[in-house]
Amino acid sequence: MKIILTVVLAISLLSLLFIVFSRRLGFAWLSRLGVHVVVAALGLYVVNYSGWIAEAYIPLNPVTLTTVLVLGLPGIGLLLGLKLILI
Repeated sequence: MKIILTVVLAISLLSLLFIVFSRRLGFAWLSRLGVHVVVAALGLYVVNYSGWIAEAYIPLNPVTLTTVLVLGLPGIGLLLGLKLILI
């Protein structure tokens, strides 16, 4: 099983490097990604410490941060809805 996962990781890494260098994306996408990560973290921070919804605390971890990073503000709404309905 470890060998299969290592092969998948290696293939993924090589294909990602191929895409980055073949399209000449440069490193500008890293700064945009950094800005989006900071904005997503600030959005979660505002929801957690603003007191708008008292029983809603969304932990700041890689999974929640990625959800908000990909979905934006609707991602915060999704996480709040899941938190309030499931817990």
